[in-house]
Amino acid sequence: MAESKTKMAEIREWIVEHKLRTVGCLWLSGISGSIAYNWSKPGMKTSVRIIHARLHAQALTLAALAGAAAVEYYDHKTGATDRYPKFLKPDNLTKD
Repeated sequence: MAESKTKMAEIREWIVEHKLRTVGCLWLSGISGSIAYNWSKPGMKTSVRIIHARLHAQALTLAALAGAAAVEYYDHKTGATDRYPKFLKPDNLTKD
């Protein structure tokens, strides 16, 4: 009988499979939230608001990339995932 996965395990598996999409969505939500927050502050020029939003989103993206690298390192160290992506077959990777 197969064990059912918890919701958290399913989310983690999706994030591991779609790392770049996850980081891109995090960047988009970060820049959107930062623009919304900066727009609520009066007395700032529009260019300064956009620059601050970009910097906040960039910091959030770097943190997400560091987290993705840590997960990837942990998975390879524990052997939790295959070494190669599913679309690459290890038989085809030998050099001739």
